Amino acid sequence: MIELTEVSFRREQRQILDRVNFSMKQGEHWVILGKNGSGKTTILEMINGYQFPSSGTVDVLGYRYGRCNLREVRKRIGYISQSLFEKLTPADPVWECVATGEYGYLRFYEQIPLEAVEKAHEMLDRVGLSEVRDQPLGTLSQGERKKILLARALMSDPVLLVMDEPCSGLDLYEREKLLETIDGLSESGVSFVYVTHHVEEIMPIFTHIALIHEGKIVAAGPKQDVLTADNMQKTFQVPVMLEWDQDRPWIKVLSQA
Repeated sequence: MIELTEVSFRREQRQILDRVNFSMKQGEHWVILGKNGSGKTTILEMINGYQFPSSGTVDVLGYRYGRCNLREVRKRIGYISQSLFEKLTPADPVWECVATGEYGYLRFYEQIPLEAVEKAHEMLDRVGLSEVRDQPLGTLSQGERKKILLARALMSDPVLLVMDEPCSGLDLYEREKLLETIDGLSESGVSFVYVTHHVEEIMPIFTHIALIHEGKIVAAGPKQDVLTADNMQKTFQVPVMLEWDQDRPWIKVLSQA
């Protein structure tokens, strides 16, 4: 589904990515985990075709970027990010904002097809927010807004769902409710790429982990193999103890005294 081969990306004098190799197959669900500024979001931008490598190749869903129609590829990719939410119109009703995902619009300026309206209602039911569908988007809580982005992303029936720190800014309750909703999509048939710097967000649905530090892949593969105390210390530069509970990893930072 995704193949990044020897991908490097340089912005002015800063090396953002350094010879990154990343391979994701059908049926796998990946988490890209690392510190702030490690290059995680840049990898997502490469996958979505919003950035292009200084060197190396990017293949997504069978297409080689630079040799294909990116608009056609993006129709098959759902994308969740805070920057996307900020482009939506706060005064528009929730259901209408969700419906824009069917066509990749940010807002409707013409009559909305009935099938898109009905599908938006179904997506809101799916994420448990049917009761807010007629409210203005700007009145929602942070947790509700993240679920709205998820519903919007699912409108186009994507084969790949890319999420950039979807739990950022959420309290413990809202975070766990959103993660529960994401984990509940295990039977949907869509594959996930999820970026975070919090190991506790790795839900049972995720099968593989890529750890990244200063633009380089520290380790990548099945989550139980990759998530070790040694690899976590290399990634976050602090000594930790790692434990698993109900197929979720938890860490404890060890004293350096």
